[in-house]
Amino acid sequence: MNKAELIDAIAADAGLTKAGAKKALDSFIAVTHKVLKKGDKVALVGFGTFSVSKRAARKGRNPQTGKEITISAKKVAKFKAGKELSAIS
Repeated sequence: MNKAELIDAIAADAGLTKAGAKKALDSFIAVTHKVLKKGDKVALVGFGTFSVSKRAARKGRNPQTGKEITISAKKVAKFKAGKELSAIS
């Protein structure tokens, strides 16, 4: 499912217009981005938790030349599924 299909599904399920569903989804994404950028986490009970994780610097290899390179440390977004979401079978 891509973003457009998700917007269509949200609009149909919640009885919203597609424009309203798009605005709500875009707002959720923007707020989540701001919270993660501050280093906090977003926990949605039953769904999951979005958090920030630190990835250490490491050595890598350029696949074209085979030359060893250094990949710098960075922060990455992480999602851990909640109990109800994990129970889908």
